[in-house]
Amino acid sequence: MSSDIKSAAKNMQTQLSQWRQHLHRHPELSFQETETANFIAKNLEAIPDMTVTTGVGYPTAVMGTLTNGAGPTVVIRADMDALPIQEENECSYKSLHDGVMHACGHDAHTTIGLGTASLIGDLFEKGELKGTVRFLFQPAEEAADQYGSTGAPYMIKAGALEGADCVLALHMSPEDELGQVKVHDGYSMANVDVFEAVVTGSGGHGAYPHLGKDPVWMLGPVLQALHGIVARRVSPLDSAVVSVGSIQSGFASNVIPSEVHVKGTIRSYHPKVRELLHNELEKAFSLVRALDGDYHLTIKPEDPALYNHAVVNQLVRQTISELYPDFLMLNTPFGLGGEDFAHMTQEAPGAMFFLGCAVGDDKVRDLHTPHFDIDENVLPVGTAILAESARRFLNNGSP
Repeated sequence: MSSDIKSAAKNMQTQLSQWRQHLHRHPELSFQETETANFIAKNLEAIPDMTVTTGVGYPTAVMGTLTNGAGPTVVIRADMDALPIQEENECSYKSLHDGVMHACGHDAHTTIGLGTASLIGDLFEKGELKGTVRFLFQPAEEAADQYGSTGAPYMIKAGALEGADCVLALHMSPEDELGQVKVHDGYSMANVDVFEAVVTGSGGHGAYPHLGKDPVWMLGPVLQALHGIVARRVSPLDSAVVSVGSIQSGFASNVIPSEVHVKGTIRSYHPKVRELLHNELEKAFSLVRALDGDYHLTIKPEDPALYNHAVVNQLVRQTISELYPDFLMLNTPFGLGGEDFAHMTQEAPGAMFFLGCAVGDDKVRDLHTPHFDIDENVLPVGTAILAESARRFLNNGSP
């Protein structure tokens, strides 16, 4: 059966490439994926016995469900939003939307999700599977809305993971060659927190700084303290980042401003480290009070750390080993980027793996860059791995 799925996925190469290139030409930003959602729903509806539900927690969210009697429930998630990046590739499937590009591989994720749904649909139609498989096509992985939420929490609140025994996802990895896969147990991507602070003084005339309280000067020791948190307050054995991304103040060369606005990001893996970083950030900004200033700090949590469950990864590893015995599996964390699939693995045992897709030319095609692209031979590989993993779970109830 595994070899049948691998062959079937390989035979879909042309269809998968067509889907991916269509999606790449027509990218849509977070929470704006209307045409993408319509495209997904139309293709899901072509699969026999597939129940298609739109607006699952958000208007652009799509869910497809295949079921055949009692049995386990497997959920497969694909994100589908693009990024506000101007594409610099010159190819037949270049983005047709100025300033918007699939630079993180979500067009490939969506394509693989559709391919997996097609293969699993064939198995259900033949009566070879019992249980339920849900296919979640999720909006807004890249950006939070005005309420601080990305797409995953909306779908979860709408019941998309209700009764789920296992949830699976994959991600493109352009720094790795096709044939390399990152599979890692435990914390694998970062908690993501955003901080905003206002440092206040009195301001004054630039010629008479001694008569006022200068918040720009006060910010100097704060920045030193911020950049020293990870170096001197966090154990070298723990992963953490504190980065300042924006400093804004003033409007004239001869006016000392009364406020400085600072924004940045905090990344960590473990909850205790996350708490430590929050406390140390507060201490760093409190230094301005010793200099006769004041501050207001807010820290907004976005995504939790991605936790990959070992029992689900065991299933993924077994599947890859059987389908692609020559593949190299790398047991390394995925970095301090954020991933809102982390919300889903908090609700059900789940895992995400990173699949090598490097084009192999002389361009830098990293995630979130204008030249991002993939080797499309990765599409049937991802499809086969997800389909076979789901089949095994339905048949065995566990790895």
